[in-house]
Amino acid sequence: MSADTATSSEIGGSAELTTSQTLRRGVQLSPELRNGLLVTLALALISTLGRVLVPFVVQQTIDHGIMADGGPDTGLVVRLVCLAGLAVGLTAVTSYFVNLRLFRASEGGLATLRVRAFRHIHDLSALTQNSERRGALVSRVTSDVDTISQFVQFGGLMFIVSIGQLTVATVLMVIYSPLLAAVVWICFIPLFVVVRRFQGMVGRAYTGVRERVGDMLAAISESVVGAVTIRAYGVEERTGERIDLAIDRHRRAAILAQLKAVAAFTSGQLVAGLTTMAVLAVGAVMAAHGDLSLGELLAFLFLVNLFTQPVQTATEILNEMQNAIAGWRRVIGVIDTPADVSDPADDGVELPRGPITVEFDDVSFAYPGGETVLSDVSLTIPPRSRVAVVGETGSGKTTLAKLLTRLMDPAGGTVRLDGVDLRDLRFSSLRSRVVMVPQEGFLFDATLLHNLRFGRPDASIEDVELTLTELGLDGWVEGLPHGLDTEVGQRGESLSAGERQLVALARAYLADPDLLVLDEATSAVDPSTEVRIQRALDGLTTGRTSVAIAHRLSTAEAADEVIVVDRGRVVQRGPHEQLVRQQDGVYARLHASWARQQT
Repeated sequence: MSADTATSSEIGGSAELTTSQTLRRGVQLSPELRNGLLVTLALALISTLGRVLVPFVVQQTIDHGIMADGGPDTGLVVRLVCLAGLAVGLTAVTSYFVNLRLFRASEGGLATLRVRAFRHIHDLSALTQNSERRGALVSRVTSDVDTISQFVQFGGLMFIVSIGQLTVATVLMVIYSPLLAAVVWICFIPLFVVVRRFQGMVGRAYTGVRERVGDMLAAISESVVGAVTIRAYGVEERTGERIDLAIDRHRRAAILAQLKAVAAFTSGQLVAGLTTMAVLAVGAVMAAHGDLSLGELLAFLFLVNLFTQPVQTATEILNEMQNAIAGWRRVIGVIDTPADVSDPADDGVELPRGPITVEFDDVSFAYPGGETVLSDVSLTIPPRSRVAVVGETGSGKTTLAKLLTRLMDPAGGTVRLDGVDLRDLRFSSLRSRVVMVPQEGFLFDATLLHNLRFGRPDASIEDVELTLTELGLDGWVEGLPHGLDTEVGQRGESLSAGERQLVALARAYLADPDLLVLDEATSAVDPSTEVRIQRALDGLTTGRTSVAIAHRLSTAEAADEVIVVDRGRVVQRGPHEQLVRQQDGVYARLHASWARQQT
């Protein structure tokens, strides 16, 4: 993947998709939405027929029951009323099953959509994920999918029923009076043209609403996660203003979208009223001339109501649909973002367990829009060696670690494990053989035992206890309120920073990797704890390849070999004793500066 590719793969929306394209793509991603659709449509048709039976009953009751030649036919009226009651009951039952089927299909389809979006986010590199704030990413998988759910379950039902109702009502209106049917359509054709134009305007407005929701959730989530820092610096007011601004932008975007949707809805109400007036006027004239009976006129007015009702609700459907389309586009935008760090799965290579040889072959990397971070890095790390990578801040040390663990792919060159390009390795093989311990050990809101087992869920209690004993952490765990069952809280906030790092190290130890990558994993612990951890790591790295990104040069002193990175290039490598004697070298300068800080 080139740097240009990385730039183009930033997470975006799918604004280029039309409404129909978005709907087709959305159904393609959620095939469950099509399950049993023909049965659901048949039930919706039965429900519609039950509705249109009422106007027919009204006409027959008036013309042949109440106004019969020999006087009112009570028996016929009773039979027709019972028929109308049966039709209403049938409509209620079929509507219930239509709702039920749509609900089940939509929940299944949208669950699939959430899972696909979530898993695809994990296929994206850290670089691509960082192109959008975490809160905005979360909103795409949560609130954006919720808007789709509301439309599919309710707007979708109204859409199906409305189409059937419009079709049947039109056919019956033509049967009763082609002239009055023409009057109805002449009144509504301009509205259909207007609504079609409003569709694009409302769609763009709701796309803005979904974007503002993402911004608002991002601002709120950052403020909640960073609450301690916000209080420490006394910037609550400034943070509140930032959140208020995000909320106000969402409010204004939502109001603008609603105003456009209401304009379409009001137009529908106006045209519906004018249509009823026109039909009543023309129908009265026709009835006066004997071209239409009173029952037929009343039945036709019922049919006009059946026709205008779905047209008026169409504006509500338009409102929900455009909101859903905007959410659908954002979710599709995530799924269609190229998976620049994708799992070759069954086409990939499965490496056997054992000590690993690491190779960087002419590797270079640059962040989008930034300068080159790594240039022409070529090095080989033999198996069973303990290597420390050192360098000034911004020299490219952490980037090396991310490339080695395939959190990102290089812009040029190749990273290999045991001669195999990382891009050809199955994720299952890579993640089981390579474990990275970052500077900050992230813990999940669960028990200590759950967090320790995270990389190896099948580990027994005995395995966990043995790990803690070998790391010298058994006494610390016994001192916790509930031992291994102690809840660590969100992000491990119930523990200190040093304790969180101890758990992260124990988790990596328990995972038993063949290659251990440590991004200065001891940076958050005190000196006495660091000594204890370093002794445990000596045992962990024995027989394994380990690469430590060292900020404290005490890590480099304990390594078999030191690799010095300066401005994205490897400028020195060798044992600590050898490099520290090269007084004009980068490492000697770094070590001298670090030694002064320790005194």
